[in-house]
Amino acid sequence: MTTPPGIADIRAAAARLSGLIVETPLIESPELNKRFGARILFKPETLQRTGSFKFRGAYNKLSSLSDEERSRGVVAFSSGNHAQGVAASAAMFGVKAVIAMPTDAPAMKVGNVRKMGAEVVPFDRFRDDRMTVVRPYIERGMVLVPPFDDPAIIAGQGTIGLELMAQAKALGVSLDAVVIPCGGGGLSSGISIAVKDASPATAVWAVEPEHFDDTCRSLARGARVSIEPGHTSICDALLTTEPGAITFEINRRNLAGGIAVSDRAAAQAMRDAMAHLKLVVEPGGCVGLAALSSGEIELSGKCIAVVLSGGNVDFATYAEIMAAA
Repeated sequence: MTTPPGIADIRAAAARLSGLIVETPLIESPELNKRFGARILFKPETLQRTGSFKFRGAYNKLSSLSDEERSRGVVAFSSGNHAQGVAASAAMFGVKAVIAMPTDAPAMKVGNVRKMGAEVVPFDRFRDDRMTVVRPYIERGMVLVPPFDDPAIIAGQGTIGLELMAQAKALGVSLDAVVIPCGGGGLSSGISIAVKDASPATAVWAVEPEHFDDTCRSLARGARVSIEPGHTSICDALLTTEPGAITFEINRRNLAGGIAVSDRAAAQAMRDAMAHLKLVVEPGGCVGLAALSSGEIELSGKCIAVVLSGGNVDFATYAEIMAAA
């Protein structure tokens, strides 16, 4: 297995990203603090370049490539947020990007990727193997930019943890827990490295959609396991089937545990984010807020940070979810 990144890699990624990313703030809602009996600090990566945290890892990965590697172009697979991060990063470097995207990916995300100049190759997420889809491009010499299981990707996402801990320190608070949406584990593993470096006592929780809780199940078993097929979720950004090898090794060491939330809970969290934080958050980006109502995290009198990982949702879908919440 490739050597996992450490805190030095995350600090190096932060230096590469300096001036290019939004240092997203910590915000809070008196109403939500009162509801949960805790101080809840939200890190809204909805405000990040391309609308999610994914730009951080994608740009750091492309920065780590040689000029010769970048000249061959890059290829990736993604349901949308990583696709946009790769497309934006490739455009900034002036290199060709090909992105394999599932046919059920949100149209807005597909459209954004194309607007950034990347070529989109559609595939069926339930029937097609995504590596098989991108392999011809890799064989032509294009460099694969994985969505999560890569040291440079993980380090880029870990820059959120550096910001988060510095911002909490500036507020004079000690975080009891950090709650993070989890798909393949790149975000949670990267942030956990930075959090644990700054505050070993802070608990880190990963949150997944119900039926796509591969990290939860893997943590319980002590080894990577895959979900059972046949399920769907509104949380399109988090529909992975198995944790990454590198991400799971980090998460296995650093996480307090994993929590699975229902689509109904995610939709209610979207409503709360809109009502109390004045933010549009996509379903997968809101699962951390949803987890606060699960009863699995001790909240009373605590200070908790929640990462809102993305806000790329089209108005029609958002309105439909809000109406049903």
